[in-house]
Formats: sequence, structure tokens, C-alpha cells
Amino acid sequence: MSEPKAPKIEFPCDYVIRVIGDAAPDFTEFVVEVVEQHAPGIQETDVSQKSSRGGRYTSVQLTIVATGEAQLKALFEDLKASGRVHMVL
Repeated sequence: MSEPKAPKIEFPCDYVIRVIGDAAPDFTEFVVEVVEQHAPGIQETDVSQKSSRGGRYTSVQLTIVATGEAQLKALFEDLKASGRVHMVL
């Protein structure tokens, strides 16, 4: 029996990314700057942030227009390579 395959994403599409990192005054701005390099045109209404209960971490959620798997892979790699990001979902 074969494994069921994950559904393919049809590009371009709206794509939600959640980025979690240590809380810092500029964390949201930093995330938006990195994402803008890969998906220009982010509006303020496309970005939301939430602090963890203890205030140690910040979660930034963004909606971008994804154009392909290569774009998403490069974006995730740049965010993780920064050293400021713990997780990208």
C-alpha cells in the first residue's frame, strides 16, 4: 500500500507563515524585512504578532503571495539562518 501524498499547493496563492523567536522590540520589523526580500508588497493588515504567556517569545504571523516552492524554501532558510528565529511554520 502506498503512502497518501500531501496535496500540492497551486501557485501563486496566499500563504500564511508563522515565525517564532525570542521577544525583542524589533523582532516583528526584522521578520517583515526578511520576508519582504522574498515576497514584496506586504501590507500592515497582513501582519499580526502575539507574545507568549511568559513574554519570552514572540510569534509573528504574515500572509504573503507565494509564487513557488523555491521562494518558500529560500525564505524559510533566510529566517532560520538569522539566529533570531526558533521556528517557522
